[in-house]
Amino acid sequence: MSVASYAYQIQPHKVRQEFFRLFPISLFVVAFGAAFGLAATQQGLLPLEAMLMSTTVFAGASQFAATDMWGTEVSVLPLIAVVFAINSRHLLMGASLYPMLKDVAPLKRYGLLLFLTDANWAVSAQEYQNGRRNLEVILGGGLVLWLAWLVGTWLGVYFGGVLQNPKSLGLDMVLGCFLLAMALGGKKSPRVLVAWGVAALASLAAWKWLPPHTHVVAGALAGGLIGYFWLDQPQAKAAAQDGEQA
Repeated sequence: MSVASYAYQIQPHKVRQEFFRLFPISLFVVAFGAAFGLAATQQGLLPLEAMLMSTTVFAGASQFAATDMWGTEVSVLPLIAVVFAINSRHLLMGASLYPMLKDVAPLKRYGLLLFLTDANWAVSAQEYQNGRRNLEVILGGGLVLWLAWLVGTWLGVYFGGVLQNPKSLGLDMVLGCFLLAMALGGKKSPRVLVAWGVAALASLAAWKWLPPHTHVVAGALAGGLIGYFWLDQPQAKAAAQDGEQA
């Protein structure tokens, strides 16, 4: 019986590098963690409950949505549906990383995905498009963002009055600008830019006319479908060759 071999090996020194690479972004995550900690306590969650949610869930938008639905009686099924809808983009994010993830042992593969966020996914996806494989940013970058979220939640729970409204300082735009830079940076074919554009328009339309949080799903699906059905032949051949070499 042959034992499967996995070509991609996580390099600890690169994990450390990516930890410090995303450290500047993590400072803004602290601010939003503080906003969540404050919101959670205002909705009646105990400090320990808020910290436990941030430790185990680690999903900012979903946690804010959950606190909005919190009360003396929590409707579990609607809560699950809302959280799934908000985080459904991770299905496409994980699928986009599959060419690299399939070369990682299953236990490490799913361990990595526990730390997947918009920021470290954007870095890894962009570098893969440019011919570099970097899963270390998922682990290293994810760790620093997770720790920042925990620190922020703790600050919000106990010192929430210091920063009640991060949007007033423009902090809500930092991650968006970072992701936009990742999307447009490097070499991009016109079709890739069209896919990003369609995703943006679909998100804006859903934000205006559909129920809350559905813009995330609409944008991800629209951009993903364009990318899947409109991938040009050179990119398809390169992806196939890369898969065969791996």
